[in-house]
Amino acid sequence: MTKKIVQTAGREALGDFAPEFAHYNDDVLFGENWNNADIDLKTRSIITVVSLMSMGITDSSLTFHLQNAKKNGVTKKEIAAVITHAAFYAGWPKAWAVFNLARGVWTEEEDALTDKDRFQQEIMFPIGEPNVAFGQYFDGNSYTAPVSDDQVNIVNVTFEPGCRNHWHIHHATSGGGQMLVCVGGRGWYQAEGEEPVELLPGTVVHIPAGVKHWHGADKNSWMAHLSVEVAGENVVHEWLEPVDEDFYMSLGDED
Repeated sequence: MTKKIVQTAGREALGDFAPEFAHYNDDVLFGENWNNADIDLKTRSIITVVSLMSMGITDSSLTFHLQNAKKNGVTKKEIAAVITHAAFYAGWPKAWAVFNLARGVWTEEEDALTDKDRFQQEIMFPIGEPNVAFGQYFDGNSYTAPVSDDQVNIVNVTFEPGCRNHWHIHHATSGGGQMLVCVGGRGWYQAEGEEPVELLPGTVVHIPAGVKHWHGADKNSWMAHLSVEVAGENVVHEWLEPVDEDFYMSLGDED
């Protein structure tokens, strides 16, 4: 579901002089390696910046990868920490050179970004608007953004830290239920009588019709999940009591 990286710089610069090199650059390095989902793009960007820094490469290629790191969610505070840490292993003069480039990339005041803005940089789906329609059934602030209403109804639901919905049941005489796909942050899902399930990016939860449950963010983290409504007959949502405050606040304490 991540947007595919497409690179054409190799062919544009060297396509007529070194077509094979251009192919490796555009199709293999970026087309295959950078699109490999085993490592997220933010981590891949940090690795690349540190690798170039360790070799003393501080030309336009490093500037490109610093810009790419920012685009992939690396904050000013994080890049400063990365360069400082790498300086002890790669060399102090190299760090000075990289800092000079990084200051030209992270020019805005990071404090101007809200926590919501920063979380939006981490996920590919829009956070959307305040969840006014169902806000009364949530403890804390949540947001919704429609993703699809063709064939299957999909909504991205984002929870601020500490936000969770009340216990509820999706009723249906046939079919029905819900599927959750976590797309960012950390949260929790719990069915009545079962242990809570930790929600992390990529976690999928299937909720059959008739199961009493709740879900929401961890107390210390934003969380977003896709809510996929399963088609059914005579579908009704029954909202019940809030989640016990003490129990909710205890989740994650063992970490």
